[in-house]
Amino acid sequence: MSAHGITQADVRAVNLPRRRVVNRTMELLAWLAALVAVAFLFLIVWSVARKGASQLNLDLLTKTPSVGFFASGKSGIANAFAGSLVIVALATAMALPVGILVAIYLSEFAPAAIRNTVSIALDVLNGIPAIVIGIFVYGLLVLGHGQSGLAGAFALACIMLPLVARATMEVLALVPSSLREASLGLGVPRWRTTLSIVLPQTIGGVVTGTVLAVARVAGETAPLLFTSSIVGSKVSWNPLHALQTIPVAIFELSDSADPADHARAWAAALVLLLFILATSLAARWLATRQRRRLSTSR
Repeated sequence: MSAHGITQADVRAVNLPRRRVVNRTMELLAWLAALVAVAFLFLIVWSVARKGASQLNLDLLTKTPSVGFFASGKSGIANAFAGSLVIVALATAMALPVGILVAIYLSEFAPAAIRNTVSIALDVLNGIPAIVIGIFVYGLLVLGHGQSGLAGAFALACIMLPLVARATMEVLALVPSSLREASLGLGVPRWRTTLSIVLPQTIGGVVTGTVLAVARVAGETAPLLFTSSIVGSKVSWNPLHALQTIPVAIFELSDSADPADHARAWAAALVLLLFILATSLAARWLATRQRRRLSTSR
């Protein structure tokens, strides 16, 4: 057969065995990487559960820490659970509306130059170490005013903001342009189109991004050490005072010389880990549901 008589099908037939080998090799490498990731996750969960399950009881969630050398009775970290709930809730209330509004402006109204600039700023903010944000908030709000739950919530909100904004922008980009064009073609103003047509399509994605952001900040320790770590042992719900949190409680208990405190630290870590796993699974479920909804609407 001459060189001019070789067809594309002949070339594919000659390279077919090599392509099959390369394809199978890549599949095996992908499976191996997935197994390694799952193995590390299982190892972490198993280690924390093995060391903390013995102290995981109702007293851990309902009792306050015992104070003093002669303290006796049941001891828990109820103040840390209450403080984490208040601070994370306030951080979500701060970051969620701002992140959604930023995403709407960048995706629906902003010129390309502003959209690109602010998007880069969000990516940079997302990459700033948490301890740097903690130092920034310490100099901005804590110096001269003292630590408080509000300062801790603001620090966590700075971490949540780019996550919520970026997630909302990604979901807004998935909304079909035909929906916007149909609404604008009927004479509906652009702001009303965004509010009534576009946003309802993104509820699942916004919730997904928020859940992932909450899971991200729930385990942050460094910003709270600077903003809300000088606390008492009583349960407090007042964000104007410094509030204990689960990550800071784990840090302090692990630094104790008492083995019982170490066990409580492992138990608190297990509760935090279970919370993060539950929120991650919920976000995964919401993301899958949102993708199916958007695919059926096209």
